[in-house]
Formats: sequence, structure tokens, C-alpha cells
Amino acid sequence: MNFWLVKQEPSQYNWDQFVKDKETYWDGVRNYQARNNLKNMRKGDLVFFYHSVIGKEIKGVAKVSKENYPDPTSEDPNWVVVNLKPYKELLSPVTLADIKSQQKLANLALIKQSRLSVIPLTKSEFKFILIMGNTKLSDL
Repeated sequence: MNFWLVKQEPSQYNWDQFVKDKETYWDGVRNYQARNNLKNMRKGDLVFFYHSVIGKEIKGVAKVSKENYPDPTSEDPNWVVVNLKPYKELLSPVTLADIKSQQKLANLALIKQSRLSVIPLTKSEFKFILIMGNTKLSDL
């Protein structure tokens, strides 16, 4: 199992809408590194849903429900999407300030590559953020 973080401006698409929709494809990625990260996602991988720009906080956990396929919003076959389903809302959202205050998370791409919209995490980073969000997952 791999662990990820995806970023979205809540004014464009937010956690509450995601939960209401029950599933979505993650489109619009136009950065090669982020695209490659989408290509590395596997069904069942866990993904943090992060509100960028406004709020700057991790709101919940999603699961990859379908591996990469061509992005239907692009005519270029090199761009891909994955499907995500909401899995669990964090009991306490974890803010960017909270993350930056933790030495254990100092190397997180969220801090080091702040413009990257699809970010890989280690299992220990993922688990640590879950603890910060007062949230437990039965399958970890």
C-alpha cells in the first residue's frame, strides 16, 4: 500500500462535496511530477485530501478506487486521472501550520515542494498525521 496527499482549492472542490459525490476522478493535473505520482497510485492506496489556498488543512482520507486512465478533460493522452472515494473524515483537521511545527514532517513535499498537487508520503508520515488528526484507521 502507498500513501499520498492530493491538494484542491475548496472553492473549486471541497471535502464536503467529495463526500456528497461519493466518488470522483482526480482531474486537471498538468505537472509531470504530479502526473507521475497519479500513475503510481494503486487501487486501495490511502490519500489525504488537503484544502489548499483557503484553510490549508487536511480534511480527510480517501482511497484510490480506480487506477490511472486518460484524463477526460484533456485531449492529450499523456495526462491521467485516478478515481478516489472518501474513506474517513479527520476528527481534527491538520493544518499546514501544524505540519510545519513537527520536526518529523520537515521533509514532507507539502513543505519542500509547496506547488506540487499530488504528493507521496511514507507510511510513518501518514500515520503521524493521522495521530495529529485524532483519527484511527482500522486497516493500518
